[in-house]
Amino acid sequence: MSTASDDLSITSDAPVNYTNTAPEVQTTADAPYKVIRRNGSVTPFDVSKIEVALTKAFLEVEGGVVAASSRVHQEVKELAAQVNDSLFRRMPNGGVVHIEDVQDQVELALMRAGEQKVARSYVLYREERSRLRAEKESKAAPKSKGAAKKPVLHITTADGERKPLDEKRLKKVIKEAVSGLSGVDADVVLAESMRNLFDGIPEKDVGSALVMATRVMIEKDPNYSQVAARLLMDSVRREALTMLNGRATEATQSEMKAIYPEMLGKYIRKAAELELVDDELTRYDLKKLGAAIKPTRDQQFTYLGLQTLYDRYFVHVDGVRFELPQIFFMRVAMGLAINEVDREARAIEFYDLLSSFNFMSSTPTLFNSGTLRPQLSSCYLTTVPDHLGGIYDAIKDNALLSKYAGGLGNDWTSVRGLGSHIKGTNGKSQGVVPFLKVANDTAVAVNQGGKRKGAVCAYLETWHIDVEEFIELRKNTGDDRRRTHDMNSANWIPDLFMKRVAEEGDWTLFSPDDCPDLHDLSGLAFETKYKEYEAMAEKGEIKLTKKIKALDLWRKMLGMLFETGHPWITFKDPCNIRYSNQHVGVVHSSNLCTEIMLHTNEDEIAVCNLGSINIAAHTKADGIDMKMLKKTVNTAMRMLDNVIDYNYYSVPQARRSNLQHRPVGLGLMGFHDALYKQDLVYASEAAVQFADESMEAISYFAITASNELAKERGAYPSFKGSLWDRGILPIDSLELLQEARGENYLQIDKSSTLDWDKLRASVKDHGMRNSNVMAIAPTATISNICGVSQSIEPTYQNLFVKSNLSGEFTVVNPYMVEELKSLGLWDDVMINDLKYFDGSLQQIERIPANVREKYASAFEIDPRWLVEAGSRRQKWIDQGQSLNLYMSEPSGAKMDNLYKLAWVRGLKTTYYLRSMGATAMEKTSGDEPVATSRGLTDNAPPSAAPSACSILDPECEACQ
Repeated sequence: MSTASDDLSITSDAPVNYTNTAPEVQTTADAPYKVIRRNGSVTPFDVSKIEVALTKAFLEVEGGVVAASSRVHQEVKELAAQVNDSLFRRMPNGGVVHIEDVQDQVELALMRAGEQKVARSYVLYREERSRLRAEKESKAAPKSKGAAKKPVLHITTADGERKPLDEKRLKKVIKEAVSGLSGVDADVVLAESMRNLFDGIPEKDVGSALVMATRVMIEKDPNYSQVAARLLMDSVRREALTMLNGRATEATQSEMKAIYPEMLGKYIRKAAELELVDDELTRYDLKKLGAAIKPTRDQQFTYLGLQTLYDRYFVHVDGVRFELPQIFFMRVAMGLAINEVDREARAIEFYDLLSSFNFMSSTPTLFNSGTLRPQLSSCYLTTVPDHLGGIYDAIKDNALLSKYAGGLGNDWTSVRGLGSHIKGTNGKSQGVVPFLKVANDTAVAVNQGGKRKGAVCAYLETWHIDVEEFIELRKNTGDDRRRTHDMNSANWIPDLFMKRVAEEGDWTLFSPDDCPDLHDLSGLAFETKYKEYEAMAEKGEIKLTKKIKALDLWRKMLGMLFETGHPWITFKDPCNIRYSNQHVGVVHSSNLCTEIMLHTNEDEIAVCNLGSINIAAHTKADGIDMKMLKKTVNTAMRMLDNVIDYNYYSVPQARRSNLQHRPVGLGLMGFHDALYKQDLVYASEAAVQFADESMEAISYFAITASNELAKERGAYPSFKGSLWDRGILPIDSLELLQEARGENYLQIDKSSTLDWDKLRASVKDHGMRNSNVMAIAPTATISNICGVSQSIEPTYQNLFVKSNLSGEFTVVNPYMVEELKSLGLWDDVMINDLKYFDGSLQQIERIPANVREKYASAFEIDPRWLVEAGSRRQKWIDQGQSLNLYMSEPSGAKMDNLYKLAWVRGLKTTYYLRSMGATAMEKTSGDEPVATSRGLTDNAPPSAAPSACSILDPECEACQ
């Protein structure tokens, strides 16, 4: 076979060629990318060798004419660039890879491109070459009894000194890494790691080599993810301890028990000196706090979790991270306890909760707690007024709020529509869309301090005259000056519109300057006034109107949702009718992730402070540990309430609103993990019942905790006149919605199991510390940190590669692996089958039917089960939930039924529609499966082919 000659080694003694490579990784000759050959020698990496090998592979399969075509020539260049990017994206300053890793990536690139025949030929060639090498080595083996002397590997220190590799320490670190974990092998890790080392390797690269060698084994057993994390932890320790001690320092995990307490004090003082944390933290009793640190909790991270923390959360200076994980959690806890009376005791209490992963604060809190700018709030909601100064003030507020990691929800309904009269100039308005374009570009420009993309969602009510153009904002056709390709959008839909859709009636569009009071009305009051305006329009008393069929507009909404992923479907009236603080304002929109429902106006920017309970950590085979859950909720609610007083507010309207109403949003994550622990199927009545009971418990404990805080600290200032004050709890507010909707348009379970009468009386007597207490956010990042499933989401796939800002990570469902092991079904064949079937068990017939049902992935579950579970939760939640809906094969009829069901079941909002027209998991025995998709995605039109992460994780992390 001549498919790929020795050029497949993809190495060369010639100077490195940086011409045909992926941008940003090899743009200068001072980025020394190298390859370890099988004999241990190290040679420069040359991407042109990849192009040669790929071209020869195409020649073997398709012949000279096809292989010489411009199409194949271009494809070869693109594939080589993909290989380059996969190998070195995490090595911007140079690095070393093993020849086998290079060839694995070539194989993967061919599979991604759909070139199965070429890839098969490539695989066969590799196997044949491997066999020949084995034969050659066997013949060349020394015949004497004495074994050949093993060559000594050296490392090169930062100052250029060469010294022998400390293999004894290496073995100790690996032994610690596998300790207590089943299904992992220290010898295998050591052997793979040694393969990635070469004589003279830079000392700083040894740790990376260990991690990279281990991460490829995660697909074989999920516990290797923890092994990889523990090996990464060794590098993290070295980097941080060296910085804190001012000299090269390394320590094993066992040695950290004695080191951690001292390092806390050193860290706080140094970070304060560098003006990275508040000097007030130096006034804590640091010895007491240091003694409370639990070093063993460093071992509970998954690789994805620790790498995410390292890349994006740890305090650093000049790129050097000197914040260790347990010090990170203590720093966050110290910030949250800074105004407590016995703040050391509270800081330890908060630290214990965070570091246990039983609860996790939201990303802004983790970023900024204890720093000089403690902007800890997750979400900001604003109303944009209908005058030029107010519009640009609102856009400026967006920039200031986004700068410090806040996610934004903007209500644009007040802004007059296209063609409306402008009194000051006697001209006609261009409508709301041009201003949305400015808001879109502002979100792109202000990227949250470089930590992540700015994120904003625009809301518009369905009766606005510009709604049809608003719906098309994300289209890739039309006038680009009236498109917003980066901003999210959502329809804010009144119940009357949904009734007109159901009854196939007419719908009238208005400009808000002709009917300004519609913006502030909801329920029956809205219906009455809206019909009056319709009558006025019929008489010609309102000129700028448009009558359309409600069903036609609804279909257009769903069509654009399918085509572009936007605008989302959210419902105005349940958000207002059930709003606990409706006596002081109107809810005009939700937030970036559709779980926050708070009122806004020109003088108040609503703020919400989020955190999420790891419900899986509180669940056993027989259900929830109520005692443990109550304890967690009590501490979590105190932490969230503390955010409000400690928080940095970049605009005064936000401070005013937050201190007046004190809303917080306690949510949950790990829901599907909790189902696995109880042997429950997501698509089942039992799972729906668990969603009901678990949310009832969280609701009961959260309201109780806020009530207890009110006894200690006083009720929130605007409590009088609220639904709480009237004895109406979230479960009771369903009756208000029923009255407004009527029996035909609200069908929701109203059962309960706990003693709500006693709690209701206590709330009336003593008040609430917080106007709102619950909201289920997406937890896109903090669930990664805790190593559990995202929010209330079903498992995306049982085996896939997740991509985010920290790189690519193999994700395997550990519950599935454990069960397949118990059945004797977990082996290399099963792994390859899972890759072939895109992480799905459904077509693998040797797996029992009940197991296949339990591990059905998100796109294999009827989305109506998601709505039913969401409905059961919604009755207990005073705000909302970020509810993604998955449809494997969307159609107009299916979408129509699904979103009508969501409305009838009392949901306040929905979030992304996840839809995949086709998926393909790489069918290879290489190091990482990679999921790709074609069809609707979160941020791309149907023609795009994004990675699976854009389906699963849209980086909506402004909340979480």
